[in-house]
Amino acid sequence: MSTSDSMPPSSGAGAGDAQRLAKVVAALVPCSRREAEQYIAQGWVSVDGQCVDAPQVRVTTSQRVQIDPQARLQAVVPATFLVHKPAGMETESAMDLLGESAHWSGDASGIRRSKAHQVGLKTLLPLPVQASGLCVFSQDFRVVRKLTEDAAFVEQELVAEVKGTIAPDGLARLGHGLLRDGRPLPPARVSWQSETRLRFATKGIAPEWTAWMCAQVGLELSALRRIRIGRIAMAGLPLGQWRYLPEGERF
Repeated sequence: MSTSDSMPPSSGAGAGDAQRLAKVVAALVPCSRREAEQYIAQGWVSVDGQCVDAPQVRVTTSQRVQIDPQARLQAVVPATFLVHKPAGMETESAMDLLGESAHWSGDASGIRRSKAHQVGLKTLLPLPVQASGLCVFSQDFRVVRKLTEDAAFVEQELVAEVKGTIAPDGLARLGHGLLRDGRPLPPARVSWQSETRLRFATKGIAPEWTAWMCAQVGLELSALRRIRIGRIAMAGLPLGQWRYLPEGERF
């Protein structure tokens, strides 16, 4: 792709000269109409200096269409987003963060953002409104199946800020021995990180149960943050930002 891939302005053009952007790009590359739509959706095309990611936009010969000289089509594969949800936000609303401005600069996946990646996303393992931490949105049926059908076998790691004095046998009971609705909770690994912070590593225990679990042993939950799902850790992902799950990472 060279920097000369552009449609130069032409005098006297009117609204009747307008064409779909995808058609113009297909002629410039040259490529098929479907490939042209991919170039546009992946953010490689600009019109009068502004990036346009909608193939159906109509342009006239008076507008300058340019294709990034570095443009390379990436394979069209289902995307999975990892988001650091802030406290006080519904998990479903965290999908609104998936814009370019919140894309973490430390994302090392090599995946180029595409408008197509936000079609048909599933919200997986939602967090309580007041909790923060790692959330997952995916188009990939493998990820969706893993975090729905097999969710009870995927370990979640949470950090709980607590207040109060724990019962003498509280730590042991949190790990094994609590009954909810007459049924024992699955075993959990629970340990102190500091005087006010507990670490929970659980399977088959919903994050929203954490406050109830703490209350059973004399503690009040004041904040909750999920830092890992399976083998995927939030690590350095900043609050309110997202990254892609690269092909080599698995839950």
